[in-house]
Amino acid sequence: MSGKHLIEYPTKADGAELWRIARDSKKLDLNSAYAYMLWCRDFADTSVVAKVDGTPVGFVIGYRKQDTGFVWQVAVDASQRGKGLAGALLDELFSRLAAHGVRYLETTITPDNEASIRLFASFAKRWNTTLERQDLFSATDFPAEDGTHEQEDLYRIGPLSSQ
Repeated sequence: MSGKHLIEYPTKADGAELWRIARDSKKLDLNSAYAYMLWCRDFADTSVVAKVDGTPVGFVIGYRKQDTGFVWQVAVDASQRGKGLAGALLDELFSRLAAHGVRYLETTITPDNEASIRLFASFAKRWNTTLERQDLFSATDFPAEDGTHEQEDLYRIGPLSSQ
């Protein structure tokens, strides 16, 4: 896979590959394959997928709530990391959402996920806006059966305007 990245809306046919990329990341909370397929069908207009030679190699899945786009997950295949793809995916997603009145992006990140914190800080800098962090879910908010889930901090970026 050495071709150019094509960023587009996902289709339900992409769901299985998005699940694989998320699983192989070994960092994300892995949802069921079924959830990724539904996400690609039901939230395609608030998500983007990068493909090389027709094969998904990265994605951002999210949803919209009023003037805010919530980023659920960002993942890039190991073969494509270090190429700026995650940032390009976020930029493309926001550009698409801005056309529909979105002015803020939100996401949650565990405190130890330095790569994601850098990704969203870099996004805020590129778009010349602020990034604010606040506590959202403590580790004890998660059910005991979930294992030892770290706290999730809320990151809010904006206000944003299309460039």
